[in-house]
Amino acid sequence: MLPYQKIKLLKGKEISIYRKHHWIFSGAIAQKDESLQNGELVQVFSQKDEFLGIGHFQHGSIMVRLISFKEVLIDDVFWNEKIQSAYQVRKSLGLIDNPETNVYRLVHGEGDGLPGLIIDFYNGTAVIQTHHVGMFKHVKEIAKALQHVYGSQLEAVYDKSAETLPKNIGVENRLLLGSPSTNLVKEYGCMFEIDWEKGQKTGFFVDQRENRNLLAKYSTGKKVLNTFCYSGGFSVAALRAGATEVHSVDISAKAIELTDKNVALNSDHNGKHHSIVADVIKYIREIDLDFDIIVLDPPAFAKNLKARHNAVQAYKRLNAEAFKRIKPGGILFTFSCSQVVDKQLFANTITAAAMETGRNVRILHYLSQPGDHPINIFHTETEYLKGLVLYVE
Repeated sequence: MLPYQKIKLLKGKEISIYRKHHWIFSGAIAQKDESLQNGELVQVFSQKDEFLGIGHFQHGSIMVRLISFKEVLIDDVFWNEKIQSAYQVRKSLGLIDNPETNVYRLVHGEGDGLPGLIIDFYNGTAVIQTHHVGMFKHVKEIAKALQHVYGSQLEAVYDKSAETLPKNIGVENRLLLGSPSTNLVKEYGCMFEIDWEKGQKTGFFVDQRENRNLLAKYSTGKKVLNTFCYSGGFSVAALRAGATEVHSVDISAKAIELTDKNVALNSDHNGKHHSIVADVIKYIREIDLDFDIIVLDPPAFAKNLKARHNAVQAYKRLNAEAFKRIKPGGILFTFSCSQVVDKQLFANTITAAAMETGRNVRILHYLSQPGDHPINIFHTETEYLKGLVLYVE
């Protein structure tokens, strides 16, 4: 017998769990103990008392997030096995002990069967970010599991959950174990300084690694505009690949400061770099037609379905301005990280922008998130990043 309270589902609501979907919505629940607190582990049963899984309870629309479909104790053995499984995936991708790249995502929420858990590995330091209180309760166990799996490869574990959990529970970011020896990482030979304490997300947009590497292949001898640049990932990739000139634009002065630091770390190039603090739309409207490549990598314009329509209009306006201003024969890298805007809707939106501007446009590549941000085939919500590489005449 497991020591977790039981939840029983309404008839027929077990179907999604048979399909290994990790979420149970409040409307699917027939019986639960009214004393259940946010973050408690619960075991879930069908109307016929068939065991279905174990997960974290939380009041709200998504009431249970399943972390196991097996009848097991959630103990050190469980966490060791989960972290080891995620590690093996990254090993198969060639990311473990890679001399050219020592930054990657180790755990990607539901993509690795652990809803609400993100772990990014930065050259010896693992940064944990939990997205609900249930997962947060396990951070010390997770840190121990990381130590068990990595051994001497792991120097430190940092918990950065304060930004993603409710403020009223009083969580503070903290070092859980060890001491980082460096905050410098390498991605395809490019060097970056990571600020996991104050930076966005866990400190770096790890999910654009392969897309930055693709941009590098187009950048030799080109003039590049990198918008919403944050810490300058695309800018550095372009410069080191032989771009003649790169302009990095972000409305945040802090982002531009990070970009300048990272460009300085990678001085083995002959290209010119200009960093600009500005509103991207306003900036693009004022540029001349002299950029060979433009990168549009905005923050999520829509975080929920209600915001989707306005987000689509924003993507259309942004891309229309880029189409108007890019040189004939130019390459546009355009992205959306809004999960509620799917691949087809995004492509349709970019098509509408191209039609509005009258430019002839060819799709060269469909882009997505890399393999260390795996998409759970049973939980399609784990797919969020989509992009297009376009040739504009």
